[in-house]
Amino acid sequence: MSTASQSSVEDDRNIVTVENLKIHFPLKGGQTVKAVDGVSFQIRAGETLGIIGESGSGKSTVGRALVGLLKPTGGTLRYGDTDISALSASEYKRLRKNYQIIFQDPHAALNPRMTILQSLVEPMEIQGEGTRESRRKTALAALERAGLATEIALRHPHELSGGQKQRINIARALTVHPQFIVCDEVVAALDVSVRGSILNLFADLQEELGLTYAFITHDISVVAHVSQRVGVMYLGNMMELGPTDAVIENPLHPYTQALLSAEPRPVPSDMREDRRIRLEGEIPSPVAPPSGCRFRTRCPFATEKCKTEVPQWREIVRNHRVACHYATPDGRIG
Repeated sequence: MSTASQSSVEDDRNIVTVENLKIHFPLKGGQTVKAVDGVSFQIRAGETLGIIGESGSGKSTVGRALVGLLKPTGGTLRYGDTDISALSASEYKRLRKNYQIIFQDPHAALNPRMTILQSLVEPMEIQGEGTRESRRKTALAALERAGLATEIALRHPHELSGGQKQRINIARALTVHPQFIVCDEVVAALDVSVRGSILNLFADLQEELGLTYAFITHDISVVAHVSQRVGVMYLGNMMELGPTDAVIENPLHPYTQALLSAEPRPVPSDMREDRRIRLEGEIPSPVAPPSGCRFRTRCPFATEKCKTEVPQWREIVRNHRVACHYATPDGRIG
């Protein structure tokens, strides 16, 4: 069951709208990596959208596009009502500060030659915000808000733990007062003992500041803890999107069902059922993805139709969308 607070969702305004997003990378010889190939979704103000999938599914590529680190090859990306492709460089720079990202590796995200204070004030210097003293005060306040003592400001990254570094990365994002933060596997590199406290920090900041998150992870338990909705990606496509409880308790797409069947459950060994859905074969290459349904080469229910026709992105249950020819509201395939 999801433990994310439904009350944290403020309204129905879309902070981010993605329509048919494509991100392709050209290779030598005329080939193309289709990392993201036609993804559509919205993220509402004040909510947390979880995005899950195996390595190579395209979820981190989507996250980088959401904050402007990758330029879309096709489709539309809007911040609020603004199509970012129509903005000038100066207009985009002003808007861009509202959309921040926190990366998986807290060590690599910090410059080892800079003090923590220097790292914290750098985003404000780039944006030309405030005076030297006001930037310092904002940085120290962000440190405290992230649960760290201000004395840390004069240290260097090598003097701190992984959990402290990730809190600093969170504080750095807060210094420019963002509306939206992409959290890309933000607890994957941390000790299990500190993951819960970091996730609770994100929840507290959302409640306090009205933040909106895209939480990218391969860990279904993290999604269940923090998200109101969850999207499931496979090979550059969105397979399923719906309320977190609904997706976890009643997955409608065969791929989601397989992912969830692999999730360990804390029950005695003599009470366990062999509920694992084992997928055959490897994930195909994004250079030459399968025709029709991307998942068909590993799907136990695939038919000739799956080979020749791309599944429609359709709402099967209210607010619950699936890209599958044979998905039904009760979770059966057929």
